[in-house]
Amino acid sequence: MTESSSRSGRKDIGTLIVASLFIGLGLVTLYDVTTYSDRDSVVFPSFVAYALIFCSVLVIIASWLRPSQHNGFGSGDWWRRLLLVATMLAGCFVMPLIGFLPATAIAFAGGLVAARHEGWDARSAIVFAASGVFIMAGFYALFRFALGVPLP
Repeated sequence: MTESSSRSGRKDIGTLIVASLFIGLGLVTLYDVTTYSDRDSVVFPSFVAYALIFCSVLVIIASWLRPSQHNGFGSGDWWRRLLLVATMLAGCFVMPLIGFLPATAIAFAGGLVAARHEGWDARSAIVFAASGVFIMAGFYALFRFALGVPLP
């Protein structure tokens, strides 16, 4: 069996699983927006859901047309992946209770710690914290004022 024929039989399982989950989340979001009473609030989540479904379908098609020898999960530190997902979920769950900016700060800080492979020093912590404040304030301003999305 040649290498190309052995590659054609393997599918990128991790990618297929995640893309399928994203399609499911997009469909759940589309179902959820049908209960919104304010039609203006439906536009942004619907657009994101359709984009998520469309891109996930493209990923699945690409994975089937060009299978990878890797399973899609890769190697690396699992604690970083778990920390990223946990802080993003924590931010989502506490957002209705504490508001957009503090919840975003939780998700940003967890993502930053998970992504920073180098060591920490005072200068890098200050630079990243200041950058985070500007990024979060920018997203708040974008959603609140430019897009008119009501935030908790």
